[in-house]
Amino acid sequence: MNRQSDYQQALDGLRYTPEQKAQLAARAAKAAQQPACKARRPFGKIAVLAVCLAVVLAVGAGASGVLKSAVESFGAIFGGGAAQTEVIDKIGRPIGASDTDNGVTITADAIMGDAYNAAIIYTIRRDDGTSLLPEGTDARSLLMGGFGGANLSVRGGSHGSSWLVTDEADPSVIQLVQTVTADVPISHCTATAEFEDLLGWDETMGEAVTLVEGHWKFRFDVDYEDLSVTLGGGETFQQNGMTFTVDSVTVSPVAVKVDYTVDSEVQWSNAPSGREPEEDSRQMERYFENVEILLTKTDGTVIDMSNSGGSIKPEHGVTVCGKGEVFDEIIPLEELESISVGGIEYQIK
Repeated sequence: MNRQSDYQQALDGLRYTPEQKAQLAARAAKAAQQPACKARRPFGKIAVLAVCLAVVLAVGAGASGVLKSAVESFGAIFGGGAAQTEVIDKIGRPIGASDTDNGVTITADAIMGDAYNAAIIYTIRRDDGTSLLPEGTDARSLLMGGFGGANLSVRGGSHGSSWLVTDEADPSVIQLVQTVTADVPISHCTATAEFEDLLGWDETMGEAVTLVEGHWKFRFDVDYEDLSVTLGGGETFQQNGMTFTVDSVTVSPVAVKVDYTVDSEVQWSNAPSGREPEEDSRQMERYFENVEILLTKTDGTVIDMSNSGGSIKPEHGVTVCGKGEVFDEIIPLEELESISVGGIEYQIK
């Protein structure tokens, strides 16, 4: 059986674009083939669900239980070292917004970020304390059905990723971690989070099945302290016979965002949605994918951010692009030395 293909077909009923479904299927299939994660932290990452979300943030009422601190929520996921904890304590904010359906409550625990990027932690909990998932469920194949995110009260595009995390000590709980990078500033706005059903891959049936049925919807404010620094503006580099102008580079302890303009207008084909012709693929490489972004830490470690997601938009003879991504872990600014964009190096300190 071609598991990836079958998983793709099973996702056809979900409200995702063809491109998003392909990403979900590929990542879930890949995760299911890997051995179980034996993390030293209380929670261990499981299947990554890379979804081009409209932005997964934001505070509503109806919180249940004790409000978690930002450090408590993010420390096990993004790093619990002394320097990392200090950053979380400064920029993270508890939320506590939630909704309950069918005996299951989803709570937005905390949020942190910068001007254009954010990460949020949700808890999915069965209210009676019993196991959230059926016995024998392979947690690596889990994904949220329906929309699975939130709309921000701002105009602009965004992209992001999400993954589910199991609690080894409490089978009634699963965490959902979501990150987002937007084209416009997103701090100090409002968002509405909406989720529908928790799904899993059934190996015997060869399809995705509903494990936890429900619909959850709530609102909350996106609010945190922005520690980002902005670098550059007007520097140029040559690549693929074109001139790239760096408009701005934003770096924070949680993410990187690079905006640049190309001196020619990208030309797309008229192919049907969900199909990427070879020519469009080449255009993406020339204007977007081949733009190298390297982040260097003070200890000499180089983090390649070239594969970050983003946007590419033709505009009156030029092409305006933005690339960015939330880090896998918090990196205090004092641990960052420089960032290079297309060979142009910017000192962060």
